[in-house]
Amino acid sequence: MVDHNIPVIDSVSPVSGAAGSVVTLTGSGFSGATAVRFGAVVASSFKTVSDTQITATVPAGSGTVQVTVVACWWGGSSNGVAFTYAVAAPVIGSVSPVSGAAGSVVTLTGSGFSGVTAVRFGAVVASSFKTVSDTQITATVPVGSGTVQVTVTTPGGSSNGVAFTYAVAAPVIGSVSPVSGAAGSVVTLTGSGFSGVTAVRFGAVVASLFTVVSDTQITATVPVGSGTVQVTVTTPGGTSNGVAFSYVPVPQLVSVVPAAGPTSGGTTVTVAGSGLGAATAVTFGSAPAAFTVVSDSDLVATAPAGSGTVQVTVTTPGGTSNSLAYTYTAPPVVTTIVPTQGPASGGNTVTLTGSGFTGVTAVRFGAVAASSFTVVSATQITATVPTGGPGPSGVTVTTAGGTSLPVPYYYLSNPQLTAVVPDEGPVLGGTIVTVTGNNLLGVTAVRFGAVAASSFTVVSATQITATVPVGSGTVQVTVTTPGGTSNGVAFSYVPVPQLVSVVPAAGPTSGGTTVTVAGSGLGAATAVTFGSAPAAFTVVSDSDLVATAPAGSGTVQVTVTTPGGTSNSLAYTYTAPPVI
Repeated sequence: MVDHNIPVIDSVSPVSGAAGSVVTLTGSGFSGATAVRFGAVVASSFKTVSDTQITATVPAGSGTVQVTVVACWWGGSSNGVAFTYAVAAPVIGSVSPVSGAAGSVVTLTGSGFSGVTAVRFGAVVASSFKTVSDTQITATVPVGSGTVQVTVTTPGGSSNGVAFTYAVAAPVIGSVSPVSGAAGSVVTLTGSGFSGVTAVRFGAVVASLFTVVSDTQITATVPVGSGTVQVTVTTPGGTSNGVAFSYVPVPQLVSVVPAAGPTSGGTTVTVAGSGLGAATAVTFGSAPAAFTVVSDSDLVATAPAGSGTVQVTVTTPGGTSNSLAYTYTAPPVVTTIVPTQGPASGGNTVTLTGSGFTGVTAVRFGAVAASSFTVVSATQITATVPTGGPGPSGVTVTTAGGTSLPVPYYYLSNPQLTAVVPDEGPVLGGTIVTVTGNNLLGVTAVRFGAVAASSFTVVSATQITATVPVGSGTVQVTVTTPGGTSNGVAFSYVPVPQLVSVVPAAGPTSGGTTVTVAGSGLGAATAVTFGSAPAAFTVVSDSDLVATAPAGSGTVQVTVTTPGGTSNSLAYTYTAPPVI
């Protein structure tokens, strides 16, 4: 039986390297090995030192691969062990052209240019470069002088150096900062080729003073001038390009609106004037404010927190403006509101007391502005309540100093009536009725038509008892609360009945006589009496009824009773029958 031992790799040393380097594999079962692979690539050569060791030459490759050993004739393969290809340092063959000025472009030719991280001219990194291929790079020459070594850096290291010689060129201005300002201000010029500067000009005017800080930087004092001019630098190499610089006049302020606000800040303030387009700072006293330039004549600033009266100024490259006053005011304080409740329909007037009411711009019930308001004094306001509710609403007052904390005001539901029992009574009043409905708490009046009830008692939110006042006809009963006046329910005044005749006016003592009673207000009759004796009756009309006289004696008074009261009386005489 043939032993098909599969080789096993325990380690590879070193674990990384370049193509062509030699590694040692340690493990077991290496006798009769037929190949060593680095990934899918077979090693160009290998040597089986022993059953436990092989040396192999690394083939071309990249990244991290698995090293495996292939067994003898039957083709078994070992486990894999990781090996990482080392990146070789780049090599520069040539630079073209071999001389030039800062800002020119050169081409580097060589190898290993993949993954370039930097191109250097001496110690200075190229301002930009482009890897065209693994063998070519184009690079923009940075500022420098003399002859320097050009090198390329990749993750594999830094290349050899190739000589490049800087040509003397005219200076180049990249920027001027600030780009605007007043005569006498100092600007900084950034660029290249500033060695040996003989003049700095603003238009045709030579700067009265300048300092060459380095080959890439100059500071210069702006001479007198106006408008927008080109700044140039002159050296023995020539005169630079021009970069625009604008003369800025000193800003002037004409208004600050509003001119007051709360001590907490946050007010949006519009500052108007001239020369504001290049504003660099807005201050309220000594406090800086955030701002947005709208135009050369307007900017909007957010007032910072502060106190008292401060001066607002605007600074531009042209200088600092004149100042205008801005006053910090404390927010108003509302202590009481009277009354504290009212109808949801609004329209009623309330009085607010507190402090800081000067310059009130709004009175609000929740988010709704009062229909109207009057500032009586710094401590009092009257306001017409808008529609709202039902329920609580916070009342606030707003001035330039801010908005007060809210005080509660309650919108009440309008009372609603469903019935009045009884729904009729005498014109002389005095009847006690029960009024039912909803939202009846806090009743201030019960009216029968335009006349107030003689008295009333609130039993609950759904019931009131009231004493009917004197009246006539049919009227509407209404209830008034702080929530408003209810709908009306009908109550009818019933007149006191009046008698004009009783026919016949006499009858036998045994009773039974049919008597016609005539008058007015008889239609609602509830009783007819002969003296103290009740009589049966039938109502014929409001002016007539027919009664059956009860038994009696002598002369008695006939009366009729209705909900309107008891009538006047008329005589009725009982007579004995004749005796033979």
